[in-house]
Amino acid sequence: MKTLPIAAHTAALAFAISSSLALAEPTRVADLADYSLEQLANLKVTTVSRREERLVDAPASVFVITSEDIRRSGATSLGDALRLAPNLMVIQGDQNQFVASARGGLAGLANKMLVLIDGRIVYSPLFSGVFSDAQDLVLADILRIEVISGPGSTLWGTNAVNGVINIITRPASATEGTLAVAYAGDKERGATVRFGAPLGEQGAYRLYAKYAQRDDLALASGASAMDASERSQAGFRADWKGASASSTLQGDVYTANVGNIGGPRDLDGGNLLGRWRRTLDSGSKLMLQAYYDRTRRVHEGTFDETLDTFDAEVLHTLRPLAGHEVSWGGEWRVARDRTRDTPALAFIPRDRTLDTVALFAQDQLAIAPTASVTLGVRAEHGPYTGLEWLPNLRLSWNATPDHLFWAALTRTVRAPSRLDRDLAV
Repeated sequence: MKTLPIAAHTAALAFAISSSLALAEPTRVADLADYSLEQLANLKVTTVSRREERLVDAPASVFVITSEDIRRSGATSLGDALRLAPNLMVIQGDQNQFVASARGGLAGLANKMLVLIDGRIVYSPLFSGVFSDAQDLVLADILRIEVISGPGSTLWGTNAVNGVINIITRPASATEGTLAVAYAGDKERGATVRFGAPLGEQGAYRLYAKYAQRDDLALASGASAMDASERSQAGFRADWKGASASSTLQGDVYTANVGNIGGPRDLDGGNLLGRWRRTLDSGSKLMLQAYYDRTRRVHEGTFDETLDTFDAEVLHTLRPLAGHEVSWGGEWRVARDRTRDTPALAFIPRDRTLDTVALFAQDQLAIAPTASVTLGVRAEHGPYTGLEWLPNLRLSWNATPDHLFWAALTRTVRAPSRLDRDLAV
């Protein structure tokens, strides 16, 4: 089967009717194509240090895919959008499944690349990778995608070995009005409808529904790969913002009928995420987040899995002393995995509950007007290897306002999956 990118030859028709559109950023995202290199360096990122900082000041190899990049590319899927990052390798296994990783880590379906969508980890404990055919978004709602090459385990946990992909969507206040998109080509077709409006005096919401259909690809022999699919998804997001606090509630549900040469691999699921942020009187910032995610996959003749995940996290950022920027917090994740034996795969035990608890802290200390050192550590207790210590040391030097030199020493691990430890052979 071909694994190189497939040209869809897709013609798209899109129109948008918006009312009172107010972006959260001071500069419209649509103007990014007109930015100078200096302005692009001033773009804000949050994944590297779990706080907002200039792209040029982030001590990591990071690339930002902007919403304007995605719009101009004509991408119709998340996999297409990720191809825009030069520090990522993206290969396509079939019509519906893609694998994205950095620094050559494509072995084992990229089992060392952590992927997040609005802070929700979509990494699977079944095989230590991402089922990319279960991840979909309204591409017009993506604010940016931050791609980090290299370890990010101190702040994000195990499995962030080769890097982190953090997909951040727009707040509801930036998507007011009506959007309708339809596209059709020789291999795929689909449509999306989204509506957003104010919610009271301090809030906004949006609702969306989308449908996509893809045809079979062809094997090298010319025979059908039998990987056609039909997918439906709907969701919402609501945001409230006050003088010192803000909150978000969002969720999605989806179902898909996915073909496969070995038999159908149908899937369905949903998620619900809540986040609350507050700026305290001391000037420090507190974030509480929790989400629930449920996925069910049936790979006929191979495996049948239902996974329920609950995750809760607290993050506190503060400046206790001059020159110090501290981030600390904790996370608790419970994943209840249930499988059914098939002639191809069996897990012992069939059902397992995987508990992960972590505490982390990181301090960025300014040691000179243009130099800083970052010290951090994460203590994470997982179900298979017990306690893991994940330290991080980074040195950075702003040689000029637009040039940063940095070096890092980090310990990170890829946590074993059920496929590693529970597979019956």
